[in-house]
Amino acid sequence: MNFLTLKPETFGLDISDLSVKIVQLKKRGQFFELASFGEAVIKPGAIKQGEIKNENSLAKIINKSLTEVKGRKIKTKYVIASLPEEKAFLQVIQMPRLSEEDLKSAVIYEAENYIPLPIEEVYLDYQIISPVYNHLDHFDVLIAALPQKIVNSYLSCLEKAGLKPLALEIESLSIARALIKDELAVTPVLLVDFGATRASFIIFSGRSLRFTASIPVSSQKFTEAISRALNIDLVKAEKLKLKYGLETRATKEGGEVFDALIPALTDLIEQIKKHLDFYQTHAGHEHLPPNGKGIGKILLCGGGANLKGLTNFLSSELKLPVELGNPWVNVLPDRQKTAPQLSFEKSLSYTTALGLALRGIKEK
Repeated sequence: MNFLTLKPETFGLDISDLSVKIVQLKKRGQFFELASFGEAVIKPGAIKQGEIKNENSLAKIINKSLTEVKGRKIKTKYVIASLPEEKAFLQVIQMPRLSEEDLKSAVIYEAENYIPLPIEEVYLDYQIISPVYNHLDHFDVLIAALPQKIVNSYLSCLEKAGLKPLALEIESLSIARALIKDELAVTPVLLVDFGATRASFIIFSGRSLRFTASIPVSSQKFTEAISRALNIDLVKAEKLKLKYGLETRATKEGGEVFDALIPALTDLIEQIKKHLDFYQTHAGHEHLPPNGKGIGKILLCGGGANLKGLTNFLSSELKLPVELGNPWVNVLPDRQKTAPQLSFEKSLSYTTALGLALRGIKEK
């Protein structure tokens, strides 16, 4: 509840299977600056595939990480927190132009055709998508749903940590807010969040998400592939992955690392192609300029995006421009590419947290 027109300070909290990340922004003229940031490791098992298994343990980790942030001390209890992508259902549907009250009822009724769970077992939200091109005789509506038991466990955990959630948001929405300049893409963009335990594919077109999917290809899987192929432990495999990536094949060791990664990379390429093909055959209804229908480029984020040579390799295989996304594009002035406290490479793993923090400060 707001008092008069004042809204509380918030921070963004990204909760994934193996880590929490915290970001607080502060206003600086027309833009923002990084006030606080931090992260903490979650031991395997506390969260599994987005489902919290140990609320008390996670609440303690969140509390501890809040006391250890770099930069300004976080004094607020109000938080914008992430919800797991792999548990979410997102879909763009077309609805007749109705009054707000009638639309709400109609969306709930129509959503039952798209959500593979009983409607009484999910939390459902929606937003009307403004067209980029042409006025519409209908509404395009993005619906988002998550199982109530998943959302309730995140709420319970945050409350145990002494926090007051102002909003919970599916990761893909936060990632798009961070990476898409002014949240507008006249040509569709594929965002690939390459994390520790999975990769998420997010297609953003016009002013909205259009498609999302998650697959179990991940940075951790790459490390495990090197470990198996070279018969070494995971610590050494991670070091070799970071040292050589996909760029250094001239040495025997670099070639071995590359060869070890080929099966996982092939899987990643095939999955991207499959999901792009699906999108291209189901995207005929988007209201974009006539020359803006196909995917224009791919932006990578997440800690795994830093793998040496990954952008060039994907671009060559997919025949599309592939770049590292810039999670500061809606935070800092154009001339400033990263915050001085956080390297660009490291900030890629903070993309979701930055998107959450942006939501909090933009809604103040």
